Amino acid sequence: MNKNALDAINNTLVHLFNEIWELEGEAVITEEYKDITNNDMHIIEAIGLDGDSTMSMVAKKMRITAGSLTTSINSLVKKGYVTRIRSEKDRRVVHIMLTERGEKAYFHHKNFHIQMVSCATENMNDHEIQSLLKLLQDLTSFFNRYKEEHC
Repeated sequence: MNKNALDAINNTLVHLFNEIWELEGEAVITEEYKDITNNDMHIIEAIGLDGDSTMSMVAKKMRITAGSLTTSINSLVKKGYVTRIRSEKDRRVVHIMLTERGEKAYFHHKNFHIQMVSCATENMNDHEIQSLLKLLQDLTSFFNRYKEEHC
């Protein structure tokens, strides 16, 4: 592949990552959710709806330390998005669950992602969607390998 094509791919990826983060923040942090950040929305997403998340599970999923997560969870509990329950079997384990307000925020955020994926794929045929999926899986593999080797 020639240098111009590689530069164009690089510029597109960098711009796309930044644009998604910025637009997502604008789309999901509406008047109703102005008391939380885009990062808080991703924590809410990581907690999920199954009601069986622990602090350590969410920290691992988010690839952050338990200490960093604790700071965010404290804020989300205070604002009424999350509840925290210490395990009766093992007091070191803390379960976190979304409140009704947290579930509403979860679905609000999820809706943005549904719209984004629908828009990205609406004019694609099955083969193109499979090619896009392969590209995204390859990028994910690169990031995972890079993190293991350099971080």
